[in-house]
Amino acid sequence: MNIGSFGMVAAVAALAWVVGRRERGRAHLPAAVSLAAVVSLVVTLSFVSAGPRRGEDLWGLVESLTLIALLGLMARWSPVRQAVPAGVLGGVAASTWLLRYVMPASPLEGIGMCAFWALGVLAAVGVGGYLRSLDTRRVRAVRDERAAQRLRLARDLHDFVAHDVSEMVAQAQAGQVVGVGDSVGSRAQALAALQRIEQAGLRAMATLDRTVLELHAGPGLEGLAELAARFSSAGPARVELSVDERLDVPEETAALAYRIVVEALTNVRRHAPEATLVEVAVRDEGGMLEVSVDDDGGGGTRESGRGGFGLPSLTAQAESMGGRLRASPAEGGWTLVARLPLAP
Repeated sequence: MNIGSFGMVAAVAALAWVVGRRERGRAHLPAAVSLAAVVSLVVTLSFVSAGPRRGEDLWGLVESLTLIALLGLMARWSPVRQAVPAGVLGGVAASTWLLRYVMPASPLEGIGMCAFWALGVLAAVGVGGYLRSLDTRRVRAVRDERAAQRLRLARDLHDFVAHDVSEMVAQAQAGQVVGVGDSVGSRAQALAALQRIEQAGLRAMATLDRTVLELHAGPGLEGLAELAARFSSAGPARVELSVDERLDVPEETAALAYRIVVEALTNVRRHAPEATLVEVAVRDEGGMLEVSVDDDGGGGTRESGRGGFGLPSLTAQAESMGGRLRASPAEGGWTLVARLPLAP
């Protein structure tokens, strides 16, 4: 094998190993780049010391382009502390390969030749760094959204537990009043009040348990049935739920749909205590997931009042996904309709 092909073989082998091993290859990418760069620099120094040769420049071109590709991959995947020294070594090797085959007329010409190829190195590193920043922003956005969703669920915990706790307090107060008498009827009423307190306490504990589970595992459409049952049992309003079981909904869309229903029911509980019926429907409408919530609790103003964690926040999330959310008074109540993309 001709010495001029050593650098090309080393660079191509490093690229093939990194691509073929995937995750493990990414972990050892700086070492692979450093090894290929050292071989390339040794070949370049041997050519420079012996004088330039022609006829082998195609191997050098392939070698340089492969090193540039490796540097782009390293800028995207490798830790900065390891990538910087390996990147400097690889950048020098990829930029100086022409000195093997061309004798510059002056140092300035040699610098210009190397600078031209250094532009390719910088371009590859820039593209890799940009893709890395996109990945970082995406991961951060997903993490922040999950944290915000858990915080919103924690805030909504009060809305589902407060009714049960209030009932426990009321029943305890009533039990104190009726328990003052010595009649059999008074004792029976006190016993009934204690039983109702126990039932309300058990419902509150069950609500706490379910909410904690939701905080650990993001809810989706499968959680709507339990949400509707919990809401119906905690107040006078009954929820009629209709979900198309044939739907294939992306996880992010399903989680947002769940949050929208939670917010709508929360607003019914807060602003329409006289409501007796809430109709929730989830279906496919023209390739979009349509979530509608209608109640008969009057058409007054429904403001969340929680500093951006209510309908305005959910509307912004829906629009960022390419959907929309609208809430407005309707005949005898309030209607909310959200349309979210079904395609991921």
